[in-house]
Amino acid sequence: MTSNSDSPAPAWQQNAIFQFFASLRLAMLLLGVLIVASIAGTIYESSFDAKVARAYIYGAQWFNVWLLLLALNLIGSALSRMPWKKHHTGFLLTHLGIIILLIGSFIGHTWGIEGTMTLFKGEPPTNLLIVDERVLQISEDEKTAQVVPLEFINRKPSPENPRPLATTASGWNIQAIGYSSSLEVKMEAQAAEKDGVPAAHVTLSTAMMGQKLDQWLFADESHDTFDLGLASISFKKGTAPNLTPGTAEAVDIEESIFSFANSPADQVAKTLKGGSTGAKIKLADVTQGNDGKLIVQLHGNEQTFDVVTNLGKTVPVPNSPYELAIDQYWPDFRIKDGKPMSLTNEPNNPCVLVTLRGHAVPAATQSEGNAKNAVTIFTDDKGAMTYQLSSRKNGVSTGKLELGKPLTTGWADWQLLVDQTLSRAEQHFVARPATNGKSEGVLIRAIHADKTIEQWMPLGWQISLPTQPKPMLVGYGLKQHPLPISLALTNFEVERNEGTDSPAGFKSTVQITGINGDSATGQCWMNHPISFPDSWLNTFSGLTYKISQASWNPENLSQSSVQILRDPGWGLKWIGSLVIVAGIFSLFYLRPLPTDVELANGARTEAKAANTKRQTVEV
Repeated sequence: MTSNSDSPAPAWQQNAIFQFFASLRLAMLLLGVLIVASIAGTIYESSFDAKVARAYIYGAQWFNVWLLLLALNLIGSALSRMPWKKHHTGFLLTHLGIIILLIGSFIGHTWGIEGTMTLFKGEPPTNLLIVDERVLQISEDEKTAQVVPLEFINRKPSPENPRPLATTASGWNIQAIGYSSSLEVKMEAQAAEKDGVPAAHVTLSTAMMGQKLDQWLFADESHDTFDLGLASISFKKGTAPNLTPGTAEAVDIEESIFSFANSPADQVAKTLKGGSTGAKIKLADVTQGNDGKLIVQLHGNEQTFDVVTNLGKTVPVPNSPYELAIDQYWPDFRIKDGKPMSLTNEPNNPCVLVTLRGHAVPAATQSEGNAKNAVTIFTDDKGAMTYQLSSRKNGVSTGKLELGKPLTTGWADWQLLVDQTLSRAEQHFVARPATNGKSEGVLIRAIHADKTIEQWMPLGWQISLPTQPKPMLVGYGLKQHPLPISLALTNFEVERNEGTDSPAGFKSTVQITGINGDSATGQCWMNHPISFPDSWLNTFSGLTYKISQASWNPENLSQSSVQILRDPGWGLKWIGSLVIVAGIFSLFYLRPLPTDVELANGARTEAKAANTKRQTVEV
């Protein structure tokens, strides 16, 4: 591209490389490709998600190179007009604004931070930001760990084409050889040399529905139940209790019961320890100014307790091994934010919470329709198994359970089978690809000399690999980025729509502490972020942390998730945008006034043209 001056262009402007970067053809090519790439990125983002669009378009290396070429083309185009004149002002401002905008975008992309942080009320401050980037963490000791980026959008690994990840200090070569977006994680049992607990592999099947469910159960408090929703299977140490009254063994029992005056038959009971007391609680004679009385039916006897007199006290129940405590009374019972409360002091919906404690034989419900679908499998010290089976259709029954022999449950055509047991077992988690899996995962291969270990790693898990000379901890999860500020949740509020329990909005009160000891407390809700530090200079330059409300957990109102964003190129983006607007305005709406020299040159040109026209006429 040549200069507009009448004098010859300098040698550096006539250079072939400079003319290539300053050429209009290169500008059209760059802009055309960027337009097509932006269209493709929009389609990817709407069809998949923003992460796919970043991987293939906006975050790809070729896109960054293309933007660099565009910046060089803009600089070359501006330099090709040197020496600059007044009528170049709009042109130069527009090009300068685009260059500043590109620089700001590069700074924000390179040094910016964006992620989420989950906070819990009452917990100490945290500074770990969760970034939407998958990483693999490898640790051979407690002091050091290797963190390797691990994304599988562009190319998924396979056993034939593994992706090398890292080499540990002890010489183990870690590779990724597989990826699955649907991973099933199950807990299995393996024999333990010591400190193990009894374990049983239980299978529940139905021919009518063509289903088969299986699960390892351990005789401990944390993994002893297989809950299916409408039915449950438990595995415990001991022997099934005898249901004949007076012959079963007494245990410590604790049961809480909600009783409603308006619905005496609909009491809600929860067994806290041992089993059910079998008690029937009725709240009666509740009027304005009178909290009424409590009628307790237990073991064929009926006792009456005054609510006001015994509220908050523990009293014995005559003719029974139990003690009764009236814990709470609500005249107008409601559930708000997942907790019981009284809407008014009027006795519109009276309710009482009662707890019974004692050492007795648990009550067994024999009547049809009252029993819960459940089975408890017992194993004694010699490995003999017995069961206690509850069915809504057949009531409660007990008996011996043989290994490998199906047990008819009475729940439609479901049959229970224990096909494998271990007297001493420990938990062993196994992950494998499945069509209905709930997690993504990566298949890891560890190689050292002639030994190879392969293990599926679910997202969010850390698993110990049996490497030598000591086990290696490998975790697959989201990247954690430490911040120079710490956040603590001091309060979380949920606003409800009037007259309903549906949420209208939620708000987090967050305390922020910096590394210099400066702190601030602010509230964030939808479209209302917190800025820290909250000075105009930090806000304009982008050197501030913007904390926005991201999500919440309806089942835990002490939990809140916030999004944290820091963009150090934010100020340059604004400046570049304003300069572009000023340049466009100058190009189309501001025309520079002619100078005296330009006026004189114009007058001479007009006189010369008139003289030429006169001579032509004379001829």
